Formats: sequence, structure tokens, C-alpha cells
Amino acid sequence: MKLFSRKKKTGAETGEQVVLLIEGMHCGSCGLLIDDELEELAQVRSAATDVRAGRSVVVLEEGSDSDTAALVAVVEAAGEYTARLAG
Repeated sequence: MKLFSRKKKTGAETGEQVVLLIEGMHCGSCGLLIDDELEELAQVRSAATDVRAGRSVVVLEEGSDSDTAALVAVVEAAGEYTARLAG
């Protein structure tokens, strides 16, 4: 009988989510490129870009500051994309 159980928390449970609206994506490779670039940032746990929806859901590391300007800058530097914070 287990007295204690440890459930591993996912990024969505532990980190803040930021949604970016992105224009200029044309294919799945655009989404993969943006995910890779965002995930290079220390504050980003994961990124999931939906090209058809024109948005990226970014999960930040727990306790990190949500520097949304840095997220937007990384997306726009990756190619001919424009990005802004949703909402």
C-alpha cells in the first residue's frame, strides 16, 4: 500500500501560459521553427504553434517572469512574422 504518491506535474499545471497571435506563417515548418526558437529561451518550458489558428501557446517555467516582449521579439526575428500577445 502506498501512503504517498507523487504525480509529475506538467508544464500546464506548473507554469503560466502565454498565447501569442502570429501572422505570416505558411506551413508546418514555420510552426516548428517558431517552437524551436521560443524553446531556446530560458523562461520557456514549451511552445506549441498552430499554423492554421495563427497562434502559439507558450508555457513558461515556474517562477519565471513573463517577458512577453522577448517572446514577440524571438518570433519576429525568426522570419517574416508579426506577433502580438493575445487578449
